Amino acid sequence: MDVSLGLPTTVPGVRGPDLLEFARRADRAGFAGLGTVDRLVHACCEPVAVLAAAAAVTERIRLASTVLLASFRGSGTVLAKQLATVDELSGGRLTVGLAVGDREDDFVAAGVPFAERGRRMDALVEEMLAVWSGGGRVPGVGPRPVRPGGPPLLFGGHSPAAMRRAARYGSGWIAGGSSGSAYRELVARARRAWAEAGRDGGPRVVSLAYVSLGPDGRRRAEAYLGGYFAAMGHKARQAAAGVVTDEGRLRELLAAYAEAGCDELVLFPCAAEPEQVDLLAKVLP
Repeated sequence: MDVSLGLPTTVPGVRGPDLLEFARRADRAGFAGLGTVDRLVHACCEPVAVLAAAAAVTERIRLASTVLLASFRGSGTVLAKQLATVDELSGGRLTVGLAVGDREDDFVAAGVPFAERGRRMDALVEEMLAVWSGGGRVPGVGPRPVRPGGPPLLFGGHSPAAMRRAARYGSGWIAGGSSGSAYRELVARARRAWAEAGRDGGPRVVSLAYVSLGPDGRRRAEAYLGGYFAAMGHKARQAAAGVVTDEGRLRELLAAYAEAGCDELVLFPCAAEPEQVDLLAKVLP
């Protein structure tokens, strides 16, 4: 199982230089990838811009949106160009994770109907794929992605529609933070959707997990997650309860996800200091 690291773009007080140093250290430490999460109504950096910056200061590590909330973005053609640019800057190291989103305030802020997010997602993805293949409404939108057809796509979400979308358009499926035991059933559902769609092989399956090592890790995690999920009280409590705050538990978590069939686990720190990279690197296989 690959172990990747999330950039702390949504941690309060994070600074641009810290994000760049996070990326540099993760590249040197041997993590498989760097991920970003996405919110509009939150004091955080925009993920596509952050991935472009990370591309400029790294050489080896894969880059991924884990996930990008594409449904409130207005144009598949514009987004295709932005992502193809990151793909070019990184030398083809980009994977694009997408999800419809479940926070209505993001859609209100963007002026996009929340109830139409699933339909909008499908239309946006088809437009992006057409652009990356050299078509689209107006051919010639570039740059062309490094890989023919564009970067690999992952789709997030636990609903049957999300699983079907991953099987229709994607190379894999990604889950939010959950326990290894619950993840096993989600993986089975994603694989069933893949088979029902007539896809060969199976999807690449990915998940996220929250971690907070070092002094006062539990308190810092609860403060961060409580704020980030403030409008979703049950989710804040669930995320805080599952956060990993010591090396021993983290090793157990890695083993549980690997045993459940996870291909890649993205560890998202709850603190912004680049030293978190060094603490987490101690448990790399």
